[in-house]
Amino acid sequence: MSRTERLIAETDKYLAHNYHPLPVVFTKASGVWYEDVEGNKYLDMLAGYSAANHGHCHPRIVDVAYEQFRRLVVAPRAVYSDRLTEFGKVITEFCGMDKILPANGGAEAVETAIKLSRKWGYLNKKINNDHAEIVVCNENFHGRTTTIVGFSTEKQYRNGFGPFTPGFKLIEFGNPDALGRIITKNTVAFLVEPIQGKGGINIPERGYFKEVQKICRKNNVLLVLDEIQTGFGRTGMDFAYQWECIRPDVLIIGKSLGGGLAVSGVLANDEIMSVMTPGDHGSTFGGNPLACALAMEGVSILIDERLSERSALRGGYFLSRLRDIKSPLIKEVRGRGLMIGLELTVQARPVCEALLRERILCKETRENVIRFTPPLVISIEDIDWAMERIEKVFRKLEGR
Repeated sequence: MSRTERLIAETDKYLAHNYHPLPVVFTKASGVWYEDVEGNKYLDMLAGYSAANHGHCHPRIVDVAYEQFRRLVVAPRAVYSDRLTEFGKVITEFCGMDKILPANGGAEAVETAIKLSRKWGYLNKKINNDHAEIVVCNENFHGRTTTIVGFSTEKQYRNGFGPFTPGFKLIEFGNPDALGRIITKNTVAFLVEPIQGKGGINIPERGYFKEVQKICRKNNVLLVLDEIQTGFGRTGMDFAYQWECIRPDVLIIGKSLGGGLAVSGVLANDEIMSVMTPGDHGSTFGGNPLACALAMEGVSILIDERLSERSALRGGYFLSRLRDIKSPLIKEVRGRGLMIGLELTVQARPVCEALLRERILCKETRENVIRFTPPLVISIEDIDWAMERIEKVFRKLEGR
């Protein structure tokens, strides 16, 4: 039995089987490359579901982590910390918002945004207690908590986990008229991803979010954008909403914010965030000094290395190369920046496994879509290296 086989067997023995991993065991990484326990290198085309936008083990992030570990890691919100103050200033200014409520993972941030939206509705719209409604979209993915899976349209996410939290209404993604029709006096927010990642890299038509913003403003409804996957350069802009020159009322961030460490947050203006008072909400590790230090350095790297611009340029090149592949197995190639979906006419899992054998890490979503979301530091040479192998896999699968 190889070391890989042994580690996989032990993982299956001791860990819950809530994932179906590809058969590889990584032990280290740098930039856009992983290395497995057998010494093989793999090009990362997943970036931890967009959590590693800066690349793996970026030297500046490593240095900041080491320095902060030696200085201060935990400071409860029962006191102040200098890193938390600095973090608040840096992130709110970068995002163009007044205040941030820090959290850890993405789902926690989404739950926070739900609480914030509901309380804002009760205090500011004078909605009757326990009547607040939030509109969400089909094919959404906002996390895995019981509240969030309750408004998912994916059956497996819901099966066996009810009863679910009421107060959510589903509409078609990309259809602004559907939003206008479903809003009532009890509607407090529209929670939506600018691009649906796990839903299959679904991109609405241009102008959709401009119209959505008009509808929300007209009806005094909060526009809550979940930019956990799409934020911090992933789509070729700092945030995906900037493609339509709009401004959300509530912005949810996470994943790559921490440069590889779990950091998330919810941002809003003073008027909205003021509904949160001491005791309303909290998080033991939310806003811890280590997370704050890494998030600030991550933003600094994003700016210094012009990663959003790199994402736009590299993503455009990668998209064009993928669209040049002529294969009956490919139905559509779509994406923005380095958030790319390859929709197939066959199941995607076997294709991802074949690509893994060619030393490319990617992952399927929605059964027949391959998600390509490499670190934003990827080079043209890296993409060319990948394309040789991607084309080879499709030729082989076609029997050519």
